[in-house]
Amino acid sequence: MEPAPAASGKWADLRTRVLSAIVMVAVGAVEIWLGGTAFAALVVVLTGVMIWELATMTAPQRRRSPVTLAVAASAALLAALILRTDVAALFLAVPSVALILTPRRDRRLAGAYALAIMLAGYGLIDLRETGGGPMILWLVAVVVASDVLGYFAGRMLGGPKFWERVSPKKTWSGTVAGWIGAGLVGLVMVLVAGASWLLVPLSALVAFAGQLGDIAESWVKRRAGVKDASNLIPGHGGVLDRFDALIGAVVAVLALGLLVPVQGLFGG
Repeated sequence: MEPAPAASGKWADLRTRVLSAIVMVAVGAVEIWLGGTAFAALVVVLTGVMIWELATMTAPQRRRSPVTLAVAASAALLAALILRTDVAALFLAVPSVALILTPRRDRRLAGAYALAIMLAGYGLIDLRETGGGPMILWLVAVVVASDVLGYFAGRMLGGPKFWERVSPKKTWSGTVAGWIGAGLVGLVMVLVAGASWLLVPLSALVAFAGQLGDIAESWVKRRAGVKDASNLIPGHGGVLDRFDALIGAVVAVLALGLLVPVQGLFGG
């Protein structure tokens, strides 16, 4: 009996990606539902792992320091969450300072990206506490919808590249499809949960920020000369490869929160 033909090149990773995604969605859904300490603990750990991946990519010859920096990042995020004062910002900057001051490739770029990771970790926990489960579910759904529709549209339609020099695989068709998918998530929140209609365009804007987060991580990887941040997640690479868009989306929501009462858009 002849072996089954191999999957088409552009869909070869689909099965592994889907299986890994199912596991991640299941774990994420439970943690979001639980909230509180369980959700915060997961975010703190994942933040430390992402800092480890960043430190490893930018200084592969330094095997011990990435682990030390990861532990320091988790501890700094925990301290910021406990203090909840202006001093918290200083703790969130600890990994950035460490990356800038230690010998590595692209120290300033690594420092800036580390700060985005820390802000996203802090923001996720803070938004879960202040906005509740619906807000986090909306945020995650926007990122997932943008990623899924962008993936399929980009693979099926192809077309002009969005920013070929930095992210060769990302196309305009996939980018726009991601905006549409995110807008549909916002529409569902309006029709089902009674959210404000402003959430529809806001969802597309947050999706765009997520796509920029994806591109930012691609830029870091290209500068480091690696394909994936790590191999921790089958079919997805590393934690950063899976949550890069969420980093951009959370930072965008935090910034928008300075101008618009985002939590108030979700109705009663």
